Amino acid sequence: MGIIRGALIFATLKRGTIISGATFVAMLVLSIALFVMQGRGAVVLQTEIKDEAGSVVMRNENQFPVGVNPQQKEIVENPGVDSYFDAHVATRGEMKTAHAGFLSKIMGRLALIGWYQNLASLSSRILVIEPGERKEQVGEHFGEILSWNKLEREEFLNLIETGSPMIEDGKMYPGTYTVAKKATPSEVASLVTERFTKEVLLRYTEDVSSVVPLNDALTIASLLEREAYDFEDMRHISGVIWNRLFSGMRLQIDATLQYAKGSDPDEPWWPKVIPSDKYIASVYNTYKTVGLPPAPIANPSLEAILAALNPKETNCMYYFHDRKAGFHCTETYDEHVKLLKEYYGRGK
Repeated sequence: MGIIRGALIFATLKRGTIISGATFVAMLVLSIALFVMQGRGAVVLQTEIKDEAGSVVMRNENQFPVGVNPQQKEIVENPGVDSYFDAHVATRGEMKTAHAGFLSKIMGRLALIGWYQNLASLSSRILVIEPGERKEQVGEHFGEILSWNKLEREEFLNLIETGSPMIEDGKMYPGTYTVAKKATPSEVASLVTERFTKEVLLRYTEDVSSVVPLNDALTIASLLEREAYDFEDMRHISGVIWNRLFSGMRLQIDATLQYAKGSDPDEPWWPKVIPSDKYIASVYNTYKTVGLPPAPIANPSLEAILAALNPKETNCMYYFHDRKAGFHCTETYDEHVKLLKEYYGRGK
């Protein structure tokens, strides 16, 4: 499909269509990205087996590795994390670099442009869920592309939210979806639910959920999606989050303030955080409440879920990123403030 879309683009150009250089490059990159991602998507999970009675049952042979034990309040790194990432995450277009979401963001932006959708296909539409988007963002983008009215957008979100498992957010698997031009909310919801089941639920076996409940893993993964730059960064921050949970310390994560503040209809989805936001009255305000938020704040990628389940073993309790995206963590608050003053000239 990616090659076909690329051919359509160049055929249009040959007919004399005039476009800007930036648009041309973006279209070319998107066509290549779609081709690569669709090729990678050909990997199929082996999930069907027969029990002793000969009946077919579902079991995932590729369950998530786990490197944390909440009951014992300890992190014991699983040595198979990197090989699992290479075998089951990288094959779906994820990368261990800070540029992992670059193509996704380009596709997400172009998918909202009508003329590109028409160039790609006259009968279908490309839908993109970016890692770290909240459900309302997805509903807004899908509704705009498919010309849904307000009730149809609400129907789509309700179908996702009330479907199994019963979690308010975090169940829309990031990636590209190709649907009919006039696809209904029910049809799209079924497609999104099916992808989440295949990519996440079938990996999240009873053995995994007995250690870390699914809602907890998705919630931590959603925090990582908003706080980290790449897979290794996610694992380090995951280690800090788990350490804070083990100690009973408040998580104090700004992304939760953004989520709480962004739930106000007069605010953008991810507003800038200011000091007074730490006093927002919300169960999602991790500066005021102890423990995890009640549900995910965004839709996490497979790599974020893997990182949530496999934190880096660390003594760090505090962290921040410098202006060059460098990661810094410390055991004590005094050390944290000292580094903040070194890199930003301030801290208290």
